[in-house]
Amino acid sequence: MMDTISIFIPLRSGSQRIKGKNHKKFAPNGDSLFEFKLNQILKIHNEVFEIVVSTDDPIIIEKSKKYKYSIPNLRVVKRENQLCLGNTKVSDLIKHAEENTLGSEIFWIHVTSPFVDHIDYLSAISKYKICKREKKGDSLMSVNKIQQFIWDDSQRVIINNKNKANKWPNTQDLKPLYEINHAFYINSRNNYINMKDRIGLKPSLYICDGIKSIDIDWPNDFKLAQELIQFYEQD
Repeated sequence: MMDTISIFIPLRSGSQRIKGKNHKKFAPNGDSLFEFKLNQILKIHNEVFEIVVSTDDPIIIEKSKKYKYSIPNLRVVKRENQLCLGNTKVSDLIKHAEENTLGSEIFWIHVTSPFVDHIDYLSAISKYKICKREKKGDSLMSVNKIQQFIWDDSQRVIINNKNKANKWPNTQDLKPLYEINHAFYINSRNNYINMKDRIGLKPSLYICDGIKSIDIDWPNDFKLAQELIQFYEQD
């Protein structure tokens, strides 16, 4: 049992790009992004110490009540208004996460990555523990691997190819870059306290492929994910 891990799920009511993003209908059965994510976490709740939902959204608070018995280690924290603004600093939310969880490890999860599921979470926890034990990393974050020609218009160069003799190599020979997709972060409480960050100095990478790389940030992202969810089956 990963009884030292606190899952932390932040959700605020005031999404500026997609109104009611976290609680509006998402899945064909009417579930919201929040409910869809909790149904994934339901499958692993016995493997972690607690699941903490941080929100100012009264609809989310109400929806969470139906999980009272199926996820007994679920806890809802009413987030203060100043931590729910469009200009709220992530550093303040990081402090909030540390102050409102109890585990020695904090597993920060976003509901806006619906295709990253319980299997990924268990795999991520396993990788995190192995990397720490073998001293290969002090934290873990989800990323999308990018191995295409990336142009920096300010420098007027392809930034991931330093080989001047071969400007257009095969893409598999390019230096891979990694986009942080915000599906999740795992870090120790000590790092939260000492570094004031949700990653450490040497984060390991959990690569998301295909639809797992989708992060719902804009209305078109939401529509695309809704189309894909009809064909998505969870084990």
